Order: sequence, then C-alpha cells, then structure tokens
Amino acid sequence: QVRLVESGGGLVQAGDSLRLSCAASGRSFNTYRMAWFRQAPGKERDFVAAISSSGGSTSYAGSVSGRFTISRDNAKNTVYLQLNSLKPEDTAVYYCAAALRQYSNYRRFDEYDYWGQGTQVTVSS
Repeated sequence: QVRLVESGGGLVQAGDSLRLSCAASGRSFNTYRMAWFRQAPGKERDFVAAISSSGGSTSYAGSVSGRFTISRDNAKNTVYLQLNSLKPEDTAVYYCAAALRQYSNYRRFDEYDYWGQGTQVTVSS
C-alpha cells in the first residue's frame, strides 16, 4: 500500500513562491509516475504537472507552464512542486498522485492509483 503525504502549503501574497513536497512510502518509488493535481472550490480536480519515474520527462498544464516546476528525488522518495509567481487563481487544494502502471493519458484523474490528503494553497491579491 502506497502512502502519500503532502506538505508545504500556506497563505501567501500574489507574486510569492511556495515549494510543495510529497513524501511516498514503499520500496518502488523509482518506478512510479507522479503528478500534481489541484481543486478549487466548486471546480473539478484539474491536472497541474506530471513527471516520469526517472524524472527525465515532465509535463505541465498551460496555466502553470513557465511558473511551476515539478521534480523528484528518488533517493528520498519525494516529489516536489515549485510554485513561483503565484496568482490568486492558483488558490486550491493541491494533491499528489502516483501511478504504478504505465498510463495512456497522464492528465486524467482516473489514471492514478494513490492520492495524498492534499495541502491548501491560498494566494491573496
């Protein structure tokens, strides 16, 4: 059973930065495809960023491209999301997700097998 624990969220002002962390259990972290999703009040859970098991490939939603960076440290069983130039519209609960098998579309919510509890990011104007 894979357990994911997010941390690093908080209340910041527009233009500020945060780094979110997702710590994973298990011995096979270096085989998992990892991603971040976010969900704002009254909205669907949306894809933010994904990273391959080795860290060699990354993908981003258009709304965050150029501002957010996903990375991973397989020796620490941890994936990160660096959030720069934050905007009020980035306010959401951010969730870490893991896919144990190769997926067809990494932007789909139902492609992932395990989820963290989420961490709140609030950006004031």
